[in-house]
Amino acid sequence: MSSDFEGYEQDFAVLTAEITNKIARVPRLPPDEKKQMVANVEKQLEEVKELLEQMDLEVREIPPQSRGMYSSRMRSYKQEMGKLETDFKRSRIAYSDEVRNELLGDDGNSSENQRAHLLDNTERLERSSRRLEAGYQIAVETEQIGQEMLENLSHDREKIQRARERLRETDANLGKSSRVLTGMLRRIIQNRILIVILGIILVITILTAITFSVRGH
Repeated sequence: MSSDFEGYEQDFAVLTAEITNKIARVPRLPPDEKKQMVANVEKQLEEVKELLEQMDLEVREIPPQSRGMYSSRMRSYKQEMGKLETDFKRSRIAYSDEVRNELLGDDGNSSENQRAHLLDNTERLERSSRRLEAGYQIAVETEQIGQEMLENLSHDREKIQRARERLRETDANLGKSSRVLTGMLRRIIQNRILIVILGIILVITILTAITFSVRGH
């Protein structure tokens, strides 16, 4: 379950980074390109909303004792989504103000707006960089978890193989013990039969001797 959530987090980081970059470009684009870019950003914002809904569903299925950490991360992602939507609206408004200033010939306001845009763009790029770093960190942690799981599985496999070898050795030892016990039992039976035969011969010999002794008298 957590691996699915981390996969959604990576998708979220990539999408928000792309959206941040596109929002920063909107004010500088010509009207036709700007219209296409705005439509693209709106589409990606919808994708992010759907992704957040899916992440919400994943968090609800996580056991309560482990849900707190993921809920906190979800609140952070939703706040980030709200900032993106606000930046997107500001970018479109700033573009409209820039066009109006150019038509009115207000160079002072235009320069001030450009400086504000540069600051906003710098902040957006920094946020985008942080998101990419967070996505990369999540990918590295996921890879490490996968490697640890593979190592644990390898150790478990070795333990199972050793247990099987011990079972084979035990079976072999039991087989040898069974054969030894069977041989001992056979010898005991043979010895008892031999003793019985010897006893019979001894009795016959004694009886024969007594018989000859009686006849002799």
